[in-house]
Amino acid sequence: MPLARAFAVGLVGLDGHLVEVEADLAQGLPGLTVIGLPDAALAEARDRVRAAVVNSGQSWPQMRITLALSPAALPKRGSGFDLALAASVLAANGAVPADALLGRVLVGELGLDGRVRSVRGVLPAVLTALRAGVERVVVPLENLAEARLLPGVSARGVGSLRDLVALLTGEDYDETPPPLPPPPPEGPGLDHLDVAGQADGRTAVEVAAAGGHHVLLLGPPGSGKTMLAERLPGILPPLCLEEALEVTAVHSVAGTLPADQPLVVRAPFQDPHHTATVASVVGGGSGVARPGAASLAHRGVLFLDEAPEFAAGVLDALRQPLESGRLSITRVGGTAVYPAAFQLLLAANYCPCAKPEDCACPPDVRRRYLARLSGPLLDRVDMHVEVPRITRAELLAEGGAGESSAVVAARVLAARGAAGERYAGTPWRTNGQVPAVELRRRWPVSRPAAHEAERAMELGLLTARGFGRVLRLAWTLADLGGAAVPGPEHVGHALGFRLGRTASAAAA
Repeated sequence: MPLARAFAVGLVGLDGHLVEVEADLAQGLPGLTVIGLPDAALAEARDRVRAAVVNSGQSWPQMRITLALSPAALPKRGSGFDLALAASVLAANGAVPADALLGRVLVGELGLDGRVRSVRGVLPAVLTALRAGVERVVVPLENLAEARLLPGVSARGVGSLRDLVALLTGEDYDETPPPLPPPPPEGPGLDHLDVAGQADGRTAVEVAAAGGHHVLLLGPPGSGKTMLAERLPGILPPLCLEEALEVTAVHSVAGTLPADQPLVVRAPFQDPHHTATVASVVGGGSGVARPGAASLAHRGVLFLDEAPEFAAGVLDALRQPLESGRLSITRVGGTAVYPAAFQLLLAANYCPCAKPEDCACPPDVRRRYLARLSGPLLDRVDMHVEVPRITRAELLAEGGAGESSAVVAARVLAARGAAGERYAGTPWRTNGQVPAVELRRRWPVSRPAAHEAERAMELGLLTARGFGRVLRLAWTLADLGGAAVPGPEHVGHALGFRLGRTASAAAA
């Protein structure tokens, strides 16, 4: 038949749209035209599709071929439309039944020899198909495990255009995925036992893990700030299925999903270098913005070591996701929205020279250095914790005397369970996510217990936002201690974390 249609998915960020691909064969000078706002990669599909069809043993129609992608007003990007383009041409030429394409979504890139290559964003593409009522999807073999993560999906994998023809004509073909590369040898895991001393720092990391709080670690070089930060992911609970699918979708779009791990089950950890740009941290790029480190850290940890060394624009760009848990990035090609509900972990020295014993920095230099962490950013950080220099006695007295990450992780899991029961039926899972106004209305702390925090606010030591964060910390400390509601000791401890040696205090 001279007209056939197939279906693909166009992604803008994590938001997808079902795209109808129509192939029309007409009399006239042989040629291929792609219409419907294709980008450069999609416009080049003309040559890829033709070569793949011919090299797969199929005849190429010597007619005027028009490929239309609808809705026409939606920009189409990437090479993931190749499979649908080729299938529509084959169906229009009678090589495969046109009815076999109905109710199917095809995603994949074609090589010139007819191989089907893996593409980014398969998981959100399959989710888009499901939401549109299409349960049958065809994806590259390398992406098959990722496509089958969603329940209710009938996913088939093809390794070549020949396989697709066999699938559409009802013939058998080899659907065995390619062998995965051997996993790298695992080294010794990071454990809290490796950290010497720093009782306050260990407690702060545990509280942060239990409640999903943001932390500033302030101290001299070699005091263990980085070691504490790197061990935070090891005490976080495994991701639930809903969270794992969210994280996997972001990593799939970014192209960072490991080949041997189709589902991300552990909290991610991102630690960009201090020379990172705004685009690399919050997302960017030409056309539609790609996710940055903040989105790749969704449901995990974003660690900024030597935080004052980051550009001011990078630090201030994090204020939006710290409040909303998502990033909205507008470019010429459209607006991409990515989830970015991460725990922010900052580490900083007191001054540029970082010499705790022999600092020659004038007070104004120290003040300017730490002032790079702006007040609005620090006000969104729950805990400001001083990490002092490790003494010789602390270093030599360790010998496994501290608690292991497994023991701390068990307490964190129990505290998260208590918070989960309290917030059942709400959109929140941890204390750090609950808006302060909801915390005061639905889970109020008694006036006697909150007296010290109220007094600090009266003296100007706390902002309204800071008061709410103290209450969140108090609930986390109560959950860790097995208390039903926070008492004065929990609020006092939380206030100490909040008013610990802040950047401004250290500068003075």
